[in-house]
Amino acid sequence: MPLSSRPRGGSKRHGGDLAAGLREILAADRVLDRPLDLVAHASDASVYRLIPRAIARPRTAREIQELFRFSQANRIPLVFRAAGTSLSGQAITDGILADLSHDWRTIEILDEGRRVRVEPGAIGGAVNRALQPFRARLGPDPASINACMMGGILANNSSGMCCGVSQNAYHTLESLTFVLPTGTAVDTADPEADQILREREPALWRGLLAIQGEIDERPALRERIRAKYRTKNTTGYSLNAFVDFERPVDILQHLLIGSEGTLAFIASAVLRTVADLPVKYTGLLLFPGIREACAAILPLKDTGATALEVMDRSALRSVEHQAGVPPEIAGLPAGATGLLMEYQCGDERERSALAAGVTTVLGGLALIRPPRLTHDAAEQAALWKVRQGMFPSVGSVRARATTVIIEDVAFPVERLADAVVDLTTLFRTHAYPDAIIFGHAKDGNLHFVLSQSFNTAPAIAQYARFMDDVVELVTERYDGALKAEHGTGRNMAPFVEAEWGAEAWAIMRRLKALLDPAGLLNPGVIVNSDPRAHLAHLKSLPVVEDEVDKCIECGYCDATCPSRDLTLTPRHRIVVRREIVRLASSGADAALRAALEADFVYAGLDTCAADGLCAVACPVGIDTGQLTKRLRQARHSRPAHAFAALVARHFALAEHGVRIGLAVGRLAQAGLGARALTACVRAVRALTRGVGPVWLPPMPAAARRRLPATDRTAAVAVYFPSCLSRTMGFLPGEPTDVTVPEAFVAVAQRAGQPVWIPDRVSGHCCGMPFSSKGYDRAHREMAARTVSRLFEWSDGGRLPIVVDTSPCAHGLKTCRDALEPELRLKFDRLTILDGIEFMSAAVLPRLDIRRRAPAVTLHPVCSVIRMDLVGQLERVAAACSEEVFVPPSAGCCGFAGDRGWLTPELTASATAREAQEVRTGGETACYSSSRTCEIGMTRATGRIYRSYLHLLEWASRPSLGAAG
Repeated sequence: MPLSSRPRGGSKRHGGDLAAGLREILAADRVLDRPLDLVAHASDASVYRLIPRAIARPRTAREIQELFRFSQANRIPLVFRAAGTSLSGQAITDGILADLSHDWRTIEILDEGRRVRVEPGAIGGAVNRALQPFRARLGPDPASINACMMGGILANNSSGMCCGVSQNAYHTLESLTFVLPTGTAVDTADPEADQILREREPALWRGLLAIQGEIDERPALRERIRAKYRTKNTTGYSLNAFVDFERPVDILQHLLIGSEGTLAFIASAVLRTVADLPVKYTGLLLFPGIREACAAILPLKDTGATALEVMDRSALRSVEHQAGVPPEIAGLPAGATGLLMEYQCGDERERSALAAGVTTVLGGLALIRPPRLTHDAAEQAALWKVRQGMFPSVGSVRARATTVIIEDVAFPVERLADAVVDLTTLFRTHAYPDAIIFGHAKDGNLHFVLSQSFNTAPAIAQYARFMDDVVELVTERYDGALKAEHGTGRNMAPFVEAEWGAEAWAIMRRLKALLDPAGLLNPGVIVNSDPRAHLAHLKSLPVVEDEVDKCIECGYCDATCPSRDLTLTPRHRIVVRREIVRLASSGADAALRAALEADFVYAGLDTCAADGLCAVACPVGIDTGQLTKRLRQARHSRPAHAFAALVARHFALAEHGVRIGLAVGRLAQAGLGARALTACVRAVRALTRGVGPVWLPPMPAAARRRLPATDRTAAVAVYFPSCLSRTMGFLPGEPTDVTVPEAFVAVAQRAGQPVWIPDRVSGHCCGMPFSSKGYDRAHREMAARTVSRLFEWSDGGRLPIVVDTSPCAHGLKTCRDALEPELRLKFDRLTILDGIEFMSAAVLPRLDIRRRAPAVTLHPVCSVIRMDLVGQLERVAAACSEEVFVPPSAGCCGFAGDRGWLTPELTASATAREAQEVRTGGETACYSSSRTCEIGMTRATGRIYRSYLHLLEWASRPSLGAAG
């Protein structure tokens, strides 16, 4: 990205409208100032909250320079925010919030994966996926890597479970491109970068050299700095830059790592990657107490352990009853401590040697259970689930109206046992009975998690006393680090001097003044002279709904949400919902509440796909889509609910109506043209205030009414064609030789696994079209009728039921709660399978594959992801093709049943990234497992998407002359 050395000139603004001034810099649609948007962005993953005055979404370095100029000219704070997963309040402001999450996503692989260039809006997990073919990955491995963005990873010097000190962002950095608050832009990869910095910022260049000289003249301070960074430490600025580097430009670029956006803007970075070792050896060790566990750390570390994760008894107790957790954890004695260890290597021969060395060490350890060791991927995932479930476990069971606090501190490894005991004593002293301790024992890095209310003055005072004691414990008793990997943030900013001492603290203050003399860049973070700053701007959480009350606003869900680039994410919906309830309960600012409620209808409800992928990403499994459905339900009138129930009772007529509508629409399109018909339908919608769907090509033809003939006597399964398969036929340009039901029946027959389609299948449905819109009564009626028929057709559950459309299969699998108790008993006897499961397990092993496609691109729909069937879909496709490609950004297409016709902009936004990644070669065919999703992807890419069943039928067809 080309950078200018200075921003354009501009006069200082005196008063006036802030958003109007920003729109002189940015396009109007990239400046947000509605109350709904401001409230939605008032929170990050921390316990702090500040409402910005405006949100800017810059796309270029030039615009960044202009934002700096505008901030300084108007004395308004400026904060850069990427994913907003910050745990310490670094990504919020009451000034201008520059949101980078919608752009700045470039990932460029260099030197065959040995290096990678990233922009701040790229998600860490996406970078690793891009590096995967090269068997490389980022050095930093934070737990939030599938949600956090590179801007935060760099700005916080993030690490993680295996990263340690040597592989963090600081030590894997090769070069930065940054913009200073003055507008000066520097690319440190330029051989002349230091000279450029000297010429354009002489005072800064000299100031950095002066500080370096002062540190060199103070041996005790220099050694103090070196010692602090031999272990994990992100408290304050990265002063090790002054002892590790000579040139001011090298010092500066490393100072920016871990600076939490308080010194400059990082436009891009080149990082050295580390090897992604494929072979892993994992074990769970259980000790009688913390001292025995800590005594094992150094011996295991010396054998080459990549990760050593300690878990106290309270932490183990918090997950011991969760599904998949090893049974031996339940019933452990008080004081028992776990140690999760993992070794990583390049091939199996290395693993065998590692295992031998580990076995020798284990023989000398005081264990209360035999060690659980494995190199099986599924068992390893189960062991890591123990460790990864601890933070969310406290979040999911905490009292309502409380939030979750997670802090990370570091102690000398040799004193870790004493530190755990002392921390546990503090929990008892300050009345935190639910607190747990776990962490990266190999690095002496402990996390403690507790729940806390900030709704009353006594609760805040309790927290203040606790934090004072934590600071004393870490800094004075153990000379440790108050922050090991989460960044200083607002919570520890008042205590930086307590950890570092007066000399180092004075240098940090000079640094801030040197680079940001106006103090407008993320003020209050790292450098803060207010001793009670950690007690300001705390979140107060009202009691709302179950989904809302469980949310800790971590932002893990943001990256999976199809509306993330259009309106709101699940986190935003919850934050706004909390504010509406907060205003309603206090009776304050009725106008603000009215504005939020009015805008929430479209942004919060109409554009929510309710796909449930947020629950997959959420640490506590919150499905914001369920909340959306209930809120939609509350907005429907009684006549609307009655009409929906009537449609459900006469669903066969509704199916017939859809087929007629598609047929008439195709005829009208042929006569008027697609553009004219679309315009006519939009005009009707405008007159009726949005009633009815949009006619937006490509539109399918009506499906053939007749289903293929089948025989019940020989059937191994009941085949339930979804209402989508029964009503929506071929897309324009799609081959019309075989329908989805015909393909399903033919493939099953060829494999000797014949299926039966019931005669009276028409009029039955999973009920999802009603549940997604909030018509719960209609959903219950439809689910009850369909489940009753399925029980009858399956001979009381003897035969499995197979559904050809994944969202419908998921809808049936999850409809139990909508049934009456008697029907639940019948439901529990049913085996409901998605077609992918049936084809992968029962059909594919028995099927003669006669030909293979050159290349296949798949779109795994959201329900396939939720049912964990992506691997099985890929297996089916791989059997029928030479190459299978799943775009890295593949996710929910946002069609959401009929949202693609009601709010087509949702689908357009949701598919934009994936569409750019879809391969365009002429031999590449595209497949999915839901007709509406296939329509959405066809619309987005211009390539026809079909059911994977067509691929399977073609690949196994005895002759290409005819199907069957």
